[in-house]
Amino acid sequence: MQVGFIGLGHMGAAMAANLLKAGHDITVFNRNPDKRRGLIDHGARAAARVADACTGDVVITMLADDAALGSVALGEGGIVSALRKGAIHLSMGTVSVELSRNLAKAHAEAGQRFVAAPVFGRPDVATAGKLFIVAAGEPGAIEPCRPLFAAMGQKTFQVGQDPSAANLIKLTGNFMIASVIEALGEGIALVGKAGVDPNTFVDILSTTLFQGPVYRTYGDLIAGRHFEPAGFAAPLGHKDIRLTLAAAESLRVPMPLASLLRDRFLRLLAEGGEALDWSAVGGLAARDAGSVAPATQAPPARLSA
Repeated sequence: MQVGFIGLGHMGAAMAANLLKAGHDITVFNRNPDKRRGLIDHGARAAARVADACTGDVVITMLADDAALGSVALGEGGIVSALRKGAIHLSMGTVSVELSRNLAKAHAEAGQRFVAAPVFGRPDVATAGKLFIVAAGEPGAIEPCRPLFAAMGQKTFQVGQDPSAANLIKLTGNFMIASVIEALGEGIALVGKAGVDPNTFVDILSTTLFQGPVYRTYGDLIAGRHFEPAGFAAPLGHKDIRLTLAAAESLRVPMPLASLLRDRFLRLLAEGGEALDWSAVGGLAARDAGSVAPATQAPPARLSA
Protein backbone atom coordinates (compact mmCIF):
# COMPACT_ATOMS: atom_id res chain seq x y z
CA MET A 1 0.00 0.00 0.00
CA GLN A 2 1.22 3.51 -0.80
CA VAL A 3 1.36 5.41 2.49
CA GLY A 4 2.49 8.86 3.53
CA PHE A 5 3.73 9.23 7.10
CA ILE A 6 3.92 12.64 8.79
CA GLY A 7 5.51 13.01 12.23
CA LEU A 8 8.70 11.12 13.01
CA GLY A 9 9.18 11.50 16.75
CA HIS A 10 10.08 8.48 18.86
CA MET A 11 6.68 6.90 18.26
CA GLY A 12 6.20 7.87 14.62
CA ALA A 13 9.65 6.77 13.50
CA ALA A 14 9.16 3.34 15.06
CA MET A 15 5.71 2.95 13.53
CA ALA A 16 6.91 3.98 10.07
CA ALA A 17 9.83 1.55 10.33
CA ASN A 18 7.42 -1.33 10.99
CA LEU A 19 5.34 -0.35 7.96
CA LEU A 20 8.49 -0.49 5.86
CA LYS A 21 9.35 -3.92 7.26
CA ALA A 22 5.87 -5.11 6.30
CA GLY A 23 6.53 -4.13 2.68
CA HIS A 24 4.47 -0.94 2.37
CA ASP A 25 5.62 1.88 0.10
CA ILE A 26 6.29 4.71 2.58
CA THR A 27 6.88 8.42 1.92
CA VAL A 28 7.89 10.36 5.03
CA PHE A 29 7.68 14.00 6.03
CA ASN A 30 8.95 15.69 9.17
CA ARG A 31 9.62 19.32 10.00
CA ASN A 32 13.15 18.33 11.05
CA PRO A 33 14.46 16.51 7.96
CA ASP A 34 17.27 14.88 9.94
CA LYS A 35 14.73 12.54 11.51
CA ARG A 36 13.99 11.03 8.09
CA ARG A 37 17.47 9.68 7.46
CA GLY A 38 17.19 6.31 9.16
CA LEU A 39 13.94 5.53 7.38
CA ILE A 40 15.25 6.68 4.00
CA ASP A 41 18.25 4.40 4.48
CA HIS A 42 15.79 1.52 4.84
CA GLY A 43 13.77 2.31 1.73
CA ALA A 44 11.41 5.18 2.56
CA ARG A 45 11.09 8.12 0.23
CA ALA A 46 11.46 11.70 1.46
CA ALA A 47 8.69 14.28 1.03
CA ALA A 48 9.84 17.86 0.74
CA ARG A 49 6.35 19.16 1.56
CA VAL A 50 3.28 17.88 3.35
CA ALA A 51 1.50 17.61 -0.01
CA ASP A 52 4.22 15.26 -1.29
CA ALA A 53 3.26 12.75 1.41
CA CYS A 54 -0.41 12.84 0.35
CA THR A 55 -0.22 11.18 -3.06
CA GLY A 56 -1.00 7.60 -1.99
CA ASP A 57 -3.89 5.61 -0.57
CA VAL A 58 -3.43 6.68 3.05
CA VAL A 59 -1.60 9.44 4.89
CA ILE A 60 -0.81 8.75 8.55
CA THR A 61 -0.20 11.55 11.03
CA MET A 62 1.53 10.95 14.36
CA LEU A 63 1.78 14.47 15.74
CA ALA A 64 2.08 15.70 19.30
CA ASP A 65 -0.82 18.10 19.69
CA ASP A 66 -3.72 19.99 18.15
CA ALA A 67 -1.56 22.86 16.94
CA ALA A 68 0.77 20.58 14.98
CA LEU A 69 -1.99 18.44 13.47
CA GLY A 70 -4.28 21.38 12.73
CA SER A 71 -1.49 23.18 10.87
CA VAL A 72 -0.49 20.10 8.86
CA ALA A 73 -4.03 19.04 8.02
CA LEU A 74 -5.98 22.28 7.65
CA GLY A 75 -3.31 24.84 6.79
CA GLU A 76 -2.33 26.06 3.33
CA GLY A 77 -0.83 23.19 1.35
CA GLY A 78 -2.01 20.78 4.03
CA ILE A 79 -3.53 17.33 3.93
CA VAL A 80 -7.12 18.36 3.22
CA SER A 81 -6.07 20.46 0.23
CA ALA A 82 -3.65 17.82 -1.13
CA LEU A 83 -5.29 14.44 -0.54
CA ARG A 84 -7.15 12.94 -3.50
CA LYS A 85 -10.86 12.16 -3.26
CA GLY A 86 -11.53 8.85 -1.55
CA ALA A 87 -8.10 8.69 0.08
CA ILE A 88 -7.78 8.26 3.85
CA HIS A 89 -6.26 10.43 6.55
CA LEU A 90 -5.37 8.14 9.45
CA SER A 91 -4.73 10.25 12.55
CA MET A 92 -2.86 8.25 15.21
CA GLY A 93 -1.70 10.94 17.64
CA THR A 94 -3.42 12.05 20.84
CA VAL A 95 -5.50 15.11 20.01
CA SER A 96 -8.72 16.73 21.17
CA VAL A 97 -12.24 15.52 20.52
CA GLU A 98 -13.02 18.91 19.00
CA LEU A 99 -10.18 18.78 16.46
CA SER A 100 -11.10 15.21 15.51
CA ARG A 101 -14.64 16.34 14.73
CA ASN A 102 -13.39 19.31 12.73
CA LEU A 103 -11.10 17.08 10.70
CA ALA A 104 -13.84 14.55 10.02
CA LYS A 105 -16.05 17.36 8.71
CA ALA A 106 -13.30 18.94 6.59
CA HIS A 107 -12.35 15.64 4.98
CA ALA A 108 -15.97 14.72 4.28
CA GLU A 109 -16.54 18.07 2.56
CA ALA A 110 -13.44 17.42 0.43
CA GLY A 111 -14.63 13.94 -0.54
CA GLN A 112 -11.95 12.26 1.56
CA ARG A 113 -12.15 9.79 4.44
CA PHE A 114 -10.94 10.25 8.01
CA VAL A 115 -10.10 7.64 10.63
CA ALA A 116 -8.91 8.38 14.17
CA ALA A 117 -6.72 5.58 15.53
CA PRO A 118 -4.72 6.71 18.58
CA VAL A 119 -2.47 4.17 20.25
CA PHE A 120 -1.51 2.90 23.69
CA GLY A 121 2.17 2.00 24.08
CA ARG A 122 5.49 3.66 24.82
CA PRO A 123 8.26 3.94 22.17
CA ASP A 124 9.74 0.50 22.95
CA VAL A 125 6.29 -1.02 22.41
CA ALA A 126 6.00 0.86 19.10
CA THR A 127 9.40 -0.46 18.03
CA ALA A 128 8.28 -4.00 18.76
CA GLY A 129 5.09 -3.51 16.71
CA LYS A 130 2.98 -4.29 19.78
CA LEU A 131 0.86 -1.16 20.10
CA PHE A 132 -2.81 -1.30 21.05
CA ILE A 133 -4.80 0.70 18.50
CA VAL A 134 -8.23 2.27 19.07
CA ALA A 135 -9.86 2.99 15.71
CA ALA A 136 -13.06 4.84 14.83
CA GLY A 137 -14.54 5.92 11.52
CA GLU A 138 -16.65 4.62 8.68
CA PRO A 139 -16.17 0.83 8.34
CA GLY A 140 -15.30 1.32 4.66
CA ALA A 141 -12.42 3.58 5.70
CA ILE A 142 -11.17 1.40 8.54
CA GLU A 143 -11.05 -1.83 6.52
CA PRO A 144 -8.27 -0.69 4.10
CA CYS A 145 -6.19 0.36 7.12
CA ARG A 146 -6.17 -3.08 8.74
CA PRO A 147 -2.89 -4.22 7.08
CA LEU A 148 -1.30 -1.04 8.46
CA PHE A 149 -2.68 -1.70 11.93
CA ALA A 150 -1.36 -5.27 11.76
CA ALA A 151 2.15 -3.99 10.99
CA MET A 152 2.16 -1.51 13.89
CA GLY A 153 0.14 -3.16 16.64
CA GLN A 154 -0.82 -6.37 18.38
CA LYS A 155 -4.55 -5.61 18.59
CA THR A 156 -6.98 -3.08 17.13
CA PHE A 157 -10.23 -2.11 18.84
CA GLN A 158 -12.93 -0.71 16.53
CA VAL A 159 -15.16 1.62 18.55
CA GLY A 160 -17.71 3.09 16.16
CA GLN A 161 -18.21 5.39 13.21
CA ASP A 162 -17.56 8.72 14.94
CA PRO A 163 -13.76 9.24 14.81
CA SER A 164 -13.83 11.44 17.92
CA ALA A 165 -14.91 8.45 20.03
CA ALA A 166 -11.44 6.96 19.61
CA ASN A 167 -9.86 10.22 20.72
CA LEU A 168 -12.07 10.39 23.78
CA ILE A 169 -11.17 6.81 24.75
CA LYS A 170 -7.47 7.58 24.34
CA LEU A 171 -7.68 10.72 26.47
CA THR A 172 -9.69 8.93 29.13
CA GLY A 173 -7.16 6.10 29.18
CA ASN A 174 -4.31 8.57 29.65
CA PHE A 175 -6.22 10.27 32.45
CA MET A 176 -6.52 6.89 34.18
CA ILE A 177 -2.80 6.15 33.73
CA ALA A 178 -1.98 9.56 35.21
CA SER A 179 -4.27 8.74 38.14
CA VAL A 180 -2.31 5.54 38.74
CA ILE A 181 0.95 7.49 38.58
CA GLU A 182 -0.27 9.93 41.24
CA ALA A 183 -1.57 7.13 43.49
CA LEU A 184 1.69 5.19 43.15
CA GLY A 185 3.70 8.30 43.95
CA GLU A 186 1.74 8.97 47.12
CA GLY A 187 1.88 5.34 48.24
CA ILE A 188 5.61 5.06 47.55
CA ALA A 189 6.25 8.31 49.44
CA LEU A 190 4.29 7.01 52.43
CA VAL A 191 5.98 3.62 52.78
CA GLY A 192 9.36 5.03 51.81
CA LYS A 193 9.34 7.60 54.59
CA ALA A 194 8.58 4.77 57.04
CA GLY A 195 11.72 2.96 55.87
CA VAL A 196 10.10 0.37 53.59
CA ASP A 197 12.04 -0.32 50.39
CA PRO A 198 9.92 1.24 47.60
CA ASN A 199 10.98 -1.39 45.06
CA THR A 200 9.75 -4.14 47.37
CA PHE A 201 6.49 -2.26 47.80
CA VAL A 202 6.01 -2.02 44.02
CA ASP A 203 6.86 -5.69 43.60
CA ILE A 204 4.24 -6.68 46.18
CA LEU A 205 1.53 -4.49 44.64
CA SER A 206 2.21 -5.46 41.03
CA THR A 207 2.17 -9.20 41.76
CA THR A 208 -0.87 -9.23 44.05
CA LEU A 209 -3.50 -6.47 44.04
CA PHE A 210 -2.58 -4.65 40.81
CA GLN A 211 -1.15 -7.02 38.23
CA GLY A 212 -1.57 -4.76 35.20
CA PRO A 213 1.62 -3.59 33.47
CA VAL A 214 0.83 0.05 34.25
CA TYR A 215 1.56 -0.54 37.95
CA ARG A 216 4.82 -2.39 37.32
CA THR A 217 6.10 0.01 34.68
CA TYR A 218 5.32 3.25 36.46
CA GLY A 219 5.93 1.85 39.91
CA ASP A 220 9.49 0.94 38.91
CA LEU A 221 10.06 4.37 37.39
CA ILE A 222 8.77 6.23 40.47
CA ALA A 223 10.45 3.97 43.02
CA GLY A 224 13.80 4.38 41.27
CA ARG A 225 13.17 8.04 40.34
CA HIS A 226 14.00 7.12 36.74
CA PHE A 227 12.49 10.15 35.02
CA GLU A 228 15.07 10.78 32.28
CA PRO A 229 15.15 10.30 29.36
CA ALA A 230 11.43 10.76 28.86
CA GLY A 231 9.50 8.01 27.13
CA PHE A 232 6.44 10.25 27.27
CA ALA A 233 7.31 13.81 28.19
CA ALA A 234 5.58 15.67 31.02
CA PRO A 235 4.24 18.49 28.77
CA LEU A 236 2.39 15.85 26.74
CA GLY A 237 0.84 14.44 29.89
CA HIS A 238 -0.26 17.93 30.89
CA LYS A 239 -1.74 18.44 27.42
CA ASP A 240 -3.71 15.20 27.62
CA ILE A 241 -5.21 16.06 31.00
CA ARG A 242 -6.23 19.49 29.70
CA LEU A 243 -7.92 17.89 26.69
CA THR A 244 -9.68 15.38 28.93
CA LEU A 245 -11.05 18.21 31.06
CA ALA A 246 -12.18 20.11 27.95
CA ALA A 247 -14.11 17.05 26.77
CA ALA A 248 -15.55 16.59 30.26
CA GLU A 249 -16.70 20.21 30.39
CA SER A 250 -18.42 19.92 27.00
CA LEU A 251 -20.29 16.85 28.25
CA ARG A 252 -20.91 18.34 31.73
CA VAL A 253 -19.05 15.53 33.49
CA PRO A 254 -17.30 16.64 36.71
CA MET A 255 -13.80 15.14 36.96
CA PRO A 256 -12.29 16.36 40.24
CA LEU A 257 -9.34 13.97 40.03
CA ALA A 258 -8.48 15.23 36.55
CA SER A 259 -8.50 18.78 37.92
CA LEU A 260 -6.04 17.71 40.62
CA LEU A 261 -3.80 16.07 38.02
CA ARG A 262 -3.80 19.21 35.91
CA ASP A 263 -2.47 21.14 38.87
CA ARG A 264 0.14 18.47 39.63
CA PHE A 265 1.42 18.68 36.06
CA LEU A 266 1.43 22.47 36.23
CA ARG A 267 3.56 22.29 39.37
CA LEU A 268 6.00 19.85 37.75
CA LEU A 269 6.38 22.09 34.71
CA ALA A 270 6.68 25.24 36.85
CA GLU A 271 9.55 23.59 38.70
CA GLY A 272 11.44 22.89 35.46
CA GLY A 273 10.20 19.39 34.63
CA GLU A 274 9.63 19.90 30.89
CA ALA A 275 12.26 17.31 29.90
CA LEU A 276 11.15 14.68 32.41
CA ASP A 277 8.94 11.66 31.80
CA TRP A 278 5.34 12.23 32.85
CA SER A 279 5.87 9.65 35.62
CA ALA A 280 7.81 12.43 37.40
CA VAL A 281 4.39 13.64 38.60
CA GLY A 282 4.56 10.60 40.85
CA GLY A 283 7.76 11.95 42.36
CA LEU A 284 6.11 15.11 43.67
CA ALA A 285 4.69 13.29 46.71
CA ALA A 286 8.19 12.41 47.89
CA ARG A 287 9.16 16.08 47.63
CA ASP A 288 6.09 17.02 49.64
CA ALA A 289 7.12 14.47 52.26
CA GLY A 290 10.64 15.91 52.45
CA SER A 291 12.31 12.72 51.22
CA VAL A 292 13.66 13.47 47.76
CA ALA A 293 16.41 11.58 45.98
CA PRO A 294 17.95 12.82 42.73
CA ALA A 295 16.27 11.67 39.51
CA THR A 296 18.27 9.11 37.53
CA GLN A 297 18.29 7.80 34.00
CA ALA A 298 15.27 5.69 33.12
CA PRO A 299 15.54 2.06 32.07
CA PRO A 300 13.39 1.06 29.10
CA ALA A 301 9.74 1.20 30.18
CA ARG A 302 7.19 -1.30 29.00
CA LEU A 303 3.94 0.56 28.68
CA SER A 304 2.85 3.99 27.54
CA ALA A 305 0.43 6.48 27.12
